[in-house]
Amino acid sequence: MKLTTRLFTLLIAVGLAAPVLAGPLTESLKAGNPDLKSAGPLAFGPEGILFVADAAGAAVFAIATGDTEEAAKAPALKVAEVNTKIASLLGTEPDQILINDMAVNPISKKAYLSISRGRGPDAAPVLVRISAPGKVEVVALRNVAFAKAVLPDAPADQEQGEGRRSNPRSESITDLGFLEDRVLIAGLSNEEFASSLRAIPFPFKNVADGTSVEIYHGAHGRFETRSPVRTFVPFNVGDQPQLLAAYTCTPLVQFPLSDLKPGGKIRGKTVAELGNRNRPLDMIVYAKGGKEYLLIANNARGIMKLSTDTIEQAESITDPVQGGGTKGLAYQTIEDWTGVDQLDKLDAEYALVVRRADGGAMNLETLPLP
Repeated sequence: MKLTTRLFTLLIAVGLAAPVLAGPLTESLKAGNPDLKSAGPLAFGPEGILFVADAAGAAVFAIATGDTEEAAKAPALKVAEVNTKIASLLGTEPDQILINDMAVNPISKKAYLSISRGRGPDAAPVLVRISAPGKVEVVALRNVAFAKAVLPDAPADQEQGEGRRSNPRSESITDLGFLEDRVLIAGLSNEEFASSLRAIPFPFKNVADGTSVEIYHGAHGRFETRSPVRTFVPFNVGDQPQLLAAYTCTPLVQFPLSDLKPGGKIRGKTVAELGNRNRPLDMIVYAKGGKEYLLIANNARGIMKLSTDTIEQAESITDPVQGGGTKGLAYQTIEDWTGVDQLDKLDAEYALVVRRADGGAMNLETLPLP
């Protein structure tokens, strides 16, 4: 029996009960045990429903958390060495867990983290909830109300490339979002234009093929179809809902949501090149002082703050941007937000982050939006 199965059984046994308060959407879910193979990107929908991306299983799960008691005020969540506390809870060492994503429940203001317990293909998926004043607990996955949507056009689950160290299935879902009545998914498909976006109606019924995506990548000086979106946010440009998507090395690209058609192909509008040798990690949009901003966490270029004032008039970048330069929408680096790996809005004034500290510690902190 694999480690994944053993640990999953253990977590079911010791996990917390998850009472469900029914609503129009939770009533569409059925009680059972979600068969997660992995836990990656997270997003909240209405009624405390948590969407969990399972890239290994090429599926998205909608799970009723029962966490629907509204917080009168967002707490200032802070947990030093949160990775150590999670590892202790799971009976392992900090170097044997990975924090894959974080999402704040907009109702309760509690934080949810997706975790890999262990390394490699046998790593076990775990969901963890953190509430004030820093309580860390496992989210039960036994007899909960849930639904599952399987992607019909996911890449094959097999290692490829030199040394067979790359498995495209691991990027079948690279980011996840929810807007109105749709689950928005970025990742790779099995099509020739492998980069894919899709909008799946919720409650889940039939899941169609994704939309193949092409972008112009200024740092590489060419059009690309096989590099997946790393992180995105839904955002209105003018009065039209769009996706703003960031890619490795680091184009920022705009896609009209109305263009996401099953089996179709679209070309995005590259509105910024934000520098090469960099991987975007997480992104939020927020309002401050009557203006709207993007905040992008990156692995090599820190936290970028971009004003959206001119995005509607931004010209499409279609020429090479050489030497690691930038072009298009300008950004400001938030110098004191160092080491941020995970990022989400806590409320209108604060963000919640998971950030790296000295010695390998990961801290959960509440920071004022810049």
